[in-house]
Amino acid sequence: MSIDSTTRTTKSGSGHKPRSVAFTALWPSSVGLGMRNVRNIRRLPSAFLPSLLMPIIQAVAFSGTFFAVTQIPGFPTDRSINWYLPLGVILGCGFAGIGVGFTTVRDIESGFYDRLRMTPVPRLALITGPTLGALIRALVVTTTVFLVGLLIGARLTDGMLGLLMLYVASLGVATLGTFWGLALAYRFRDMRGAAIMQLTFFLALFLSDAQTPLSVMEGWLHGVARVNPFTNILRLGRQGFLGDVTWANTWGGLVAIAAICALTLWFAVASLNRLRD
Repeated sequence: MSIDSTTRTTKSGSGHKPRSVAFTALWPSSVGLGMRNVRNIRRLPSAFLPSLLMPIIQAVAFSGTFFAVTQIPGFPTDRSINWYLPLGVILGCGFAGIGVGFTTVRDIESGFYDRLRMTPVPRLALITGPTLGALIRALVVTTTVFLVGLLIGARLTDGMLGLLMLYVASLGVATLGTFWGLALAYRFRDMRGAAIMQLTFFLALFLSDAQTPLSVMEGWLHGVARVNPFTNILRLGRQGFLGDVTWANTWGGLVAIAAICALTLWFAVASLNRLRD
């Protein structure tokens, strides 16, 4: 029997009425699994440190190497770090989510995940719990990279509202990255899935306007980036560094995050259901 549907009944009182033994609630289960995921940072730092160090290195390297990109006519800012900092944050938060997939593969290979699936908790907690842990990781990544960015010259152009948009975009990407990583971990059940998690996320992000605005792109890359939903997500996160926050630059990113999260969550749930086969 699956842990979603199994209930135990006991007889009590003179009427011998059945009494259901309820499973642990979803929220406490999710919090427990989320905190375990956070504690894994100490136990398996290799699954988290790249998501923290890589965006810092990338933001510094890209803004220094391509500082002259701001001289392109129509470039939306005179600070290259303002363009590349949100990219680094979103990249790091995506890998904070995908890192959950790495630790899940490790649990599956060691047999620990079988024990988790046998516990009397809602099956959905096996997804929502790691997602909560990934969001905590993403908060650390976003805050750290943003502070480093300030030290090397990044400046918000729309105050706290602009910073809020960066957090919305980064946490959204961490969520969809978690769902994607979990789905592939459940499907492959070993480290073969890890390479696909990373490669697909890199392709999705860098086939957008990650490095240059759409207005200066040409050829097939422009066509791909124009329809890539990550272009809208980057626009959502960047707008507070390039000008005022507007609804026109916001709604597309929110829709993209919601749509990708819905698809990847469905994939993760379907893959988890297949894991018992």
